[in-house]
Amino acid sequence: MRGFAFSKYIPQQIPKGGFDDLMKLFLELLNYTAGDAGEALAWMNELDKQYNMTSDEYGMGNFIDDLKQKGYLDEDKEKGEFKITGKTEQSIRQSALEEIFGKLKKSGKGNHRSPLSGQGDEKNSERREYEFGDSLDQIDMTQSIHNAQVNHGIGDFRMTEKDLEVEEMDFKVLTSTVLMIDISHSMILYGEDRITPAKKVAMALAELIRTKYPKDTLDIVVFGNDAWPITLQDLPYLQVGPYHTNTYAGLELATDLLRRRKTQNKQIFMITDGKPTCLKEGLKYYKNSVGLDRKVVNKTLNMAAQCKRLKIPITTFMIAKDPYLQQFVRKFTETNGGKAFYSSLNGLGEYIFEDYIRNRRRTVR
Repeated sequence: MRGFAFSKYIPQQIPKGGFDDLMKLFLELLNYTAGDAGEALAWMNELDKQYNMTSDEYGMGNFIDDLKQKGYLDEDKEKGEFKITGKTEQSIRQSALEEIFGKLKKSGKGNHRSPLSGQGDEKNSERREYEFGDSLDQIDMTQSIHNAQVNHGIGDFRMTEKDLEVEEMDFKVLTSTVLMIDISHSMILYGEDRITPAKKVAMALAELIRTKYPKDTLDIVVFGNDAWPITLQDLPYLQVGPYHTNTYAGLELATDLLRRRKTQNKQIFMITDGKPTCLKEGLKYYKNSVGLDRKVVNKTLNMAAQCKRLKIPITTFMIAKDPYLQQFVRKFTETNGGKAFYSSLNGLGEYIFEDYIRNRRRTVR
C-alpha cells in the first residue's frame, strides 16, 4: 500500500528512569544552576512531578544515593547541603564536548586550508606533481600508475617523474589560546541567557585541548568591571555579575598571558555581546553604558592594534544582533586583522571548534 502511516509522536528527550538517563539531565541542569547541586536536584524533583521520569523501582532517592556512592556528590550533613565533586566537574566538561563536537561532526563543514602546503603531519585532499625533496610516503602510487598508463599507454608502459602525484600534507603547530568570556550584566539581559552557552563552549574547548591536543595551552579570562583569570575547575560555577564591560582590561590580561607562552601560534577567542562600557583609571572606574562611548571605544581599538603588532589575532564571537554593536565589532576586527563571527547561541560551539581546529593547522612547503 502506498502512502504514509502516521503514529503519535512521543518525544525521547525526557529520561525514563535509570541512572544514566538521569545523570545526563543532572549535568545539563548544573550548567544553568552554576554548579549548585541542591538547586539542580530540586529542579529534577519538579520535572519528575511533571513528566514522571522515575519509576516505582528507581526513584530520585535512589539516584541521589548512586551519585554519592559513585563519587559525583558530597553531602555536608551539618549544613544539609550537596556539593559536586571534581569527578562531576570533569563529567560536565565531557558532556559539553560530546554535545558540541557531535554537532560539528554531523555538520560536515570541513576545514579550510591556507594557500601554502607541503610536507607535514596529516594528509589532505589536495594533489600536485612530484617535486624534488618530497618524501616517498607522500606519493599516491595508485594515481601515479594511472597517470603513467594514460600518458604512455599499456604497450609502452613506463613511469617517469612527471607521472608521480603527491598528496599534500598539513603541518600541525602548537597553539596557545586565551578564551575571553564577557560576564557583564548584559549577558543575561532581555530574557536571553548568554552566559550558559559561553560556559559550555569554554568547558568543551578545555576538554578537547586536554584530551586531543595536550601540548596546546588554554587560558580562560573573564571580564566585567575588571578582568581576571579563572581555572578549569571554576568554570561550572561561573556567573554574571552586576558588572559593566571592560573589554580593554580583558585584552590586556589576555595579551600578558600569551607573552609568557613560548609557542609561535597565539590567538584570542572572545565571547561577548560586543559593547565595551568601562575603563579603570587608577582606583576609579570610568563607565558609560549609553551608546558607544568614544573614550572607551578608542582605548579598546588601541588594544586591538597592539595585539596586531604582537601578531596575536583576535576572533570575536558576537552574540548580540544590534546593528550599531555589530558595526563596532567590524571596526574592531579590521583594526586587529582578526575575524568576527555573528553567531546565534545555538551555533556558538560549532563556530569556535571549527575555528580552533582550523587555526592550529598550518600548511608549509
